Amino acid sequence: MSFKNRVEGTSRSVISQKWTLFLCISSFCAGMFFTARMWTIPEAKGGITRTTGVEAERLNLVSEGCNTKFLQQKDVKLVSKDVFGEVSKTHNALHPECSLNNCTSYIRTLDKTISSLEMELAAAKSAQESILSGAPISGDSEKGDSPKKGKYFMVVGINTAFSSRKRRDSVRATWMPQGEKRKKLEEEKGIIMRFVIGHGATLGGILDRAIEAEDRNHGDFLRLDHVEGYLELSAKTKTYFATAVKLWDAEYYVKVDDDVHVNIGTLAETLARHRKKPRVYIGCMKSGPVLAQKGVRYHEPEYWKFGETGNKYFRHATGQIYAISKDLASYISVNQHVLHKYANEDVSLGAWFIGLDVLHIDDRRLCCGTPPDCEWKAQAGNVCVASFDWTCSGICRSVDRLKEVHKRCGEGEKALWKAAI
Repeated sequence: MSFKNRVEGTSRSVISQKWTLFLCISSFCAGMFFTARMWTIPEAKGGITRTTGVEAERLNLVSEGCNTKFLQQKDVKLVSKDVFGEVSKTHNALHPECSLNNCTSYIRTLDKTISSLEMELAAAKSAQESILSGAPISGDSEKGDSPKKGKYFMVVGINTAFSSRKRRDSVRATWMPQGEKRKKLEEEKGIIMRFVIGHGATLGGILDRAIEAEDRNHGDFLRLDHVEGYLELSAKTKTYFATAVKLWDAEYYVKVDDDVHVNIGTLAETLARHRKKPRVYIGCMKSGPVLAQKGVRYHEPEYWKFGETGNKYFRHATGQIYAISKDLASYISVNQHVLHKYANEDVSLGAWFIGLDVLHIDDRRLCCGTPPDCEWKAQAGNVCVASFDWTCSGICRSVDRLKEVHKRCGEGEKALWKAAI
């Protein structure tokens, strides 16, 4: 009996172990089956292993001749070479007519589109900061007549100083329209013109009060939150562009010195030729020597950054007059706190654009000489945009000579109103 019981016990034990193993395997398979149905298998890192509904739509866009005209920013991603290879294979399978060269061209177009979107994002960020922080100090806002946030063609900022009252009066008497004509110019041509100045070391002091009194008479100042000083021109330039972008939505922003003669109509037509181009930087491009010697004019304290002694600067527009498009002005506005300031303002502006996809336009009509140079060119039908003397970095004795230059080289009042913008 004991032997029989031992045999039956052993049999039950064997059967029990087999059933246990079977049940374990069955449970594991059932778990795998239901897990596969309930969860999405993650994609492998090395390439594309699955195609979701969203990805299928993207591939359909690619297969339609590689002619997608825009790309939402949230869909812009960095992809590896393996992913590009898989996309190319998938695309060729879906649409053999689109060759690899066409897709390469398409990708380059997307790259440019992404760059444009980044600039537009900078402009939008600048506008948002303007709304959140409020409008900056300006002559218009101080009088309660805040500028309209309409669409303008260009903003012309005339750089001036506290001691330059006579220069400003000579500009008002020649190439800068006054009173109702200036308002008409803003409304009909979309051209804003303002003298640009900050404040004195003592805020609200005698210098500031003198400018406020002058502004009440003429209403043609743009006041900056900036302390005036010759060695602070780079900072003033940054503040000017940042302020102008917040106040006026324009296609171009121009900076010009108050001892330069400008034909506004010719300037507008010149800029209008480039309005369809992104990131425009226009002026008389130069590449002067980096002056390491102390005590000389235009000394560069950070000369060592430009390589060996005797090297030249990178290409940049001369500081008497230049213009930049809205996307570049917005870029300066957004990044003004991290843009490095060199001793010379024109060098600083050029440095801010190094590394960006900027179109440098060298137009020598922005740096004509004073008569007889600009006069001969006007008689030949090639009216200059701006005229000054290189030896003086402006018109020598401009207060006394600006009227003469305007008479001999000016475009005429009718040309301004007939300018094709």
